[in-house]
Amino acid sequence: MFRAATIALLAAAVVASPAAALKPTQEAPLGHEGRWVTDRKGRVVVLHGFNMVYKRPPYYPMHAGFGRNDAKFLARNGFNTIRLGVIYAGVEPEPGQYDDAYLAKIAKTQRVLARRGVYSLLDWHQDMYNERFEGEGWPDWAVQDDGMPAEPKNGFPVNYLTMPALNRAFDHFWANDPGPEDVGLVDRYAAAYRHFAGRFKSMPGSLGYDLMNEPWPGSPWPSCASPEGCPTFDTGPLSEFTLKTITAIREVDERSLAWYEPLLTFDFGAGTAHVDPEDARAGFSFHIYCLPGAFGGAGGDDCETLEELPLENADARSEETSDALLLTEFGATDDLVAIERVARLADEHMVGWQEWHYCACDEPTSQAAPDVQAIVIDPKKPPRGDNLKRAKLKVLSRPYPQVVAGTPKEWKFDTDEHVFDLTYETARASGEGRFRRGLTDVFIPRFHFPDGYRVKAKGASVVSRPNAKHLLLRGRRQAETVTASVRPR
Repeated sequence: MFRAATIALLAAAVVASPAAALKPTQEAPLGHEGRWVTDRKGRVVVLHGFNMVYKRPPYYPMHAGFGRNDAKFLARNGFNTIRLGVIYAGVEPEPGQYDDAYLAKIAKTQRVLARRGVYSLLDWHQDMYNERFEGEGWPDWAVQDDGMPAEPKNGFPVNYLTMPALNRAFDHFWANDPGPEDVGLVDRYAAAYRHFAGRFKSMPGSLGYDLMNEPWPGSPWPSCASPEGCPTFDTGPLSEFTLKTITAIREVDERSLAWYEPLLTFDFGAGTAHVDPEDARAGFSFHIYCLPGAFGGAGGDDCETLEELPLENADARSEETSDALLLTEFGATDDLVAIERVARLADEHMVGWQEWHYCACDEPTSQAAPDVQAIVIDPKKPPRGDNLKRAKLKVLSRPYPQVVAGTPKEWKFDTDEHVFDLTYETARASGEGRFRRGLTDVFIPRFHFPDGYRVKAKGASVVSRPNAKHLLLRGRRQAETVTASVRPR
């Protein structure tokens, strides 16, 4: 009797606690099956979250105040990922000398996030190479500008187009020209990444490594301003960099995802000719920004057409390479219509995302006031009241399937009627077998269902409590397809 009662209580606790039942195993890094990010059980994991990059020395988010309160806030509102900024200048402040104290600060933040079920993508972030060019990224010793003046200073992102010294620094890097002790600049970068990966390979809550934020081609950039992008550069220096860096990572870490990025021009709709890395754990990290909107121009329908191009190009990329997909930047605005538009497009393409940016955090490369990009103004303070943009939170905290015991076919959220629909097959994303009576976790924010919700499901039973924030669907044993519709009460 006691044993039966205990088992019943444990079973009830599992149903009552979706985090315990369905949260992807934090001890193992996420992997992928084709375009889908997956956990070690083969379940598809969909990611929604933010960027958290602190671009000023000492370059780690804890210095800005980001910590436990923020991790709790993220999980409470259905966000399960952070693109966690790492600045190369912090990793290797002097040639061949790695700052392990800096890495420990980044690792501490990753552990704090992992305890709340939030996955970290470790993003080696750069904007305009170095502080000398009004940006951040490489350490001073890696700047080779041939003594050219850092002029004219037009700020981010215009310096990319108008500052010859900045482009000269990129030219030397992509050429792997020798730096201190005659070691090539790309060789140094890859060696630093190898050291970094050796430190982080066993960290909980790992979404892997983003090799470089928004690569810029340097002086050849005018030849890249076309719908095709920059094929010669892509297949040459950019691909060589990616392959060298992934090879260095694999010397110490064979399990973590390695996310490579196309040129910055991809963000605005240009294509990419990057070679297939042919790595079993490679992912394609890309961004979406509307070019007219980025420079203060018109948005609306024009932007929607332009914003869908990177998604279409990313789909084509994954079909060609079978690499995972993740939209790692969009937003950077308080225009809620624009933010919702990209979130909706991402849903249509079934792509997870990380919005820019979590906090204002003394942003040095913002075109507008830094707090325009933020959802939380100051992470040193609790994320509530005047310190939180609730209207933006309501747009971004939206229903979506966090864990799918099968392969998603469609999900969509009608923001006018507040109706969420999901369809998935119980076949595994790997194509090998199917989940039988597998559990799927759908996040349902109370923002959009303040009076609760009703669920109509076919092919699965609802096993969560009524109106729970985590709607749990248990697939029926013989079901090949599951559909669920969530409506307000």
